[in-house]
Amino acid sequence: MTSGSQGAVRPVRERAEAVLRELVGRPEARLREDQWRAIEALVVAHRRALVVQRTGWGKSAVYFVATVLLREGWGDWRPGAPTPSPGARDRTGGVGASVIISPLLALMRDQVAAAERAGIRAVTMNSANVTQWEEIESQVRTGEVDVLLVSPERLNNPVFRDEVLPHLAEAAGLVVIDEAHCISDWGHDFRPDYRRIRTLLEDLPPRTPVLATTATANARVSADVAEQLGVSPTASGVDESQVLVLRGTLGRSSLHLGVRALPDAAARLAWLASYLRRARGSGIVYCLTVSAAMEVAEYLRTAGMEVAAYTGQTDAAERERLEEDLKANRVRALVATSALGMGFDKPDLAFVVHMGAPSSPVSYYQQVGRAGRGVERAEVVLLPGSQDRAIWEWFGSQGFPPEEQVRTVLEGLEDQRAAGSGPMSTAALETVTSLRRTRLESMLKVLDVDGAVRRVRGGWESTGEPWSYDAERYARVDAARRAEQEAMVAYERLGADAASSGADAPCRMAFLRSALDDPHLERGWRCGACDLCGGLVLPDVPGEEQVGAARRALGRAGVELRARRQWPTGMERLGLGRLKGRIGAAQQAATGLAVGRLDGLGASGALRELVASGSDGEVPVPLRPLVLQAVDRLGKIIQDERDAGTQTQERRIVVVVVDSRTRPHLVRRLGHAVATRLGARPLGVVGLAGQDPPHHDVGSAFRLAEVARSLTLEAWSAQALDQLRGSVAVLVDDWSDSGWTLTMAAALLREAGAAAVHPFVLAQR
Repeated sequence: MTSGSQGAVRPVRERAEAVLRELVGRPEARLREDQWRAIEALVVAHRRALVVQRTGWGKSAVYFVATVLLREGWGDWRPGAPTPSPGARDRTGGVGASVIISPLLALMRDQVAAAERAGIRAVTMNSANVTQWEEIESQVRTGEVDVLLVSPERLNNPVFRDEVLPHLAEAAGLVVIDEAHCISDWGHDFRPDYRRIRTLLEDLPPRTPVLATTATANARVSADVAEQLGVSPTASGVDESQVLVLRGTLGRSSLHLGVRALPDAAARLAWLASYLRRARGSGIVYCLTVSAAMEVAEYLRTAGMEVAAYTGQTDAAERERLEEDLKANRVRALVATSALGMGFDKPDLAFVVHMGAPSSPVSYYQQVGRAGRGVERAEVVLLPGSQDRAIWEWFGSQGFPPEEQVRTVLEGLEDQRAAGSGPMSTAALETVTSLRRTRLESMLKVLDVDGAVRRVRGGWESTGEPWSYDAERYARVDAARRAEQEAMVAYERLGADAASSGADAPCRMAFLRSALDDPHLERGWRCGACDLCGGLVLPDVPGEEQVGAARRALGRAGVELRARRQWPTGMERLGLGRLKGRIGAAQQAATGLAVGRLDGLGASGALRELVASGSDGEVPVPLRPLVLQAVDRLGKIIQDERDAGTQTQERRIVVVVVDSRTRPHLVRRLGHAVATRLGARPLGVVGLAGQDPPHHDVGSAFRLAEVARSLTLEAWSAQALDQLRGSVAVLVDDWSDSGWTLTMAAALLREAGAAAVHPFVLAQR
């Protein structure tokens, strides 16, 4: 039945709008035309649909209304038959519950609350309620539940995938994929777990309606998602041509967009503090890295503002509390990474400020879309930073690995399968490949979807199926990523480029709509609300007093280095079985300090330049005051530990440096500077065996193995070893990434008799 048969479907629409009114609590509410088209496709025609609409448009209303109608029996209703009774949902095995796949627990919480207000019975299955899965599944089977929300990660949990998912797929009345752009590796937020959804779709019974929704997908991503929704004619009896794609306008009249280019991090921080003092309402300050978010939040708090940091390292309970604090306006702002994004719903969010630009206009639009959903005016300001490109490149380098590294993992799993030795855990696989844990896990998920490996209880196993490396596709994705970076730079420069060419200034919202392939964008359209259209006037740079205060705050040196407490799993596979379990107290390093972080603000720029340059000379002049400041802080830590009784007697302090293949002179000169400042004695060098350069971008097991085989005290004289015994050693290196060099060197010094070892480095990644 099509939209042309208006009379035939009028009762369905009337009931749909009645449900909408219950859902939103407004007696005048009516469905948008595309909302109705999507509901009609799902309920009446049992089709698959992709809805690409801006944040706040009402995508969740589509699937909640469709759920109620399907549960009440409207999916089987035909003209002339009695209309189903409102609220008479089948509890005896008719149309099953809707299964909604959502990426964030925050999103699930908001959606469950919205559903309950409309009398829709909704439950979640997630890692926090595993013990209730059996009970929840029973409720779903007996019709007591209308909506089941699960995260994409659940789809590849072995127990959920093998024991729960088949029953859900068989009985689901509707399948919803929220934030569907995550399916596409062309998208700005690709998540390998989302690719498992394709397998779920293949196993659905014919005519099971499927809805995918997102606010952030350009034409390329939309086409990719629609293709995957179609699956294949041999699976569920559907193909791409049967997927209804509804793309609405992305214009947001409430958003007032602006860019303020400032000379350095101190000026940006001072501008932000000044802006927050005068801005109305509450909002979000986005940062590109965890370190930057922590530093910005700390500065704003010392400036007297009620803010909190929200990152991927914030635990789940604390995240929920912070979200509620922002919704209730108990905080002025959350200083967040992209961890606060999809699913957070605060209609009156009044501003979004970015300290550093995201790597694509699509990602930027998704984040700023949190603002202005329920207010007439919200301000959106971008403060680009000089380090943005370096951060983009680092995140870009964490994509799908080169073929050689993938083949190494596949061969390791195949050897395990051929030997009949069972699955391999991720930790064990770290001893097969040099890939870091997060990149290895992401790669395994892609290989799982591709059918080359399978996640089972206990780890991963090879399927024995052939697999080909799609180098051409990965190259296209990488090229698209770089093109989006350049588009983001172009967005930043819109006003400056127009001024230099004498052309009329373009419109920022028009630029974003064009970047997202908005099909409703008219040629020459302008928003009238951005800083280039005259709808937003941003304040000037604060005075030197405010900038100076920010610069002094950023200039405070010293980042605590936390000692490793556990050796990696599986070191026996690499011939180092002695490095097993917990690191003994007699081997551990004590508290250490880095001058600064590589991914933060303040000294980070100068530190990044030093690390990237490979320069091997004196410590750069701008960094020297920060080095001395950090050394003084370390001296106080050592003194405080002695005063607290950690060390029972006055011990001499000695300075030991870790030899460097790339910066031997820099590290030695740094060591002498540290010794002079502390009034300590330069004692010796932890030597390096072999000539191979170090590899920092590898997994823990490989990095530790490399370090353990290279560090040595063999060149030390008996006199030097005697002076080490009972001393407090300050261990100096240029920079720290995984921490294994400092951990292993500290263990060698402790085993040789040092009473304590305090690491000190210029930079921490």
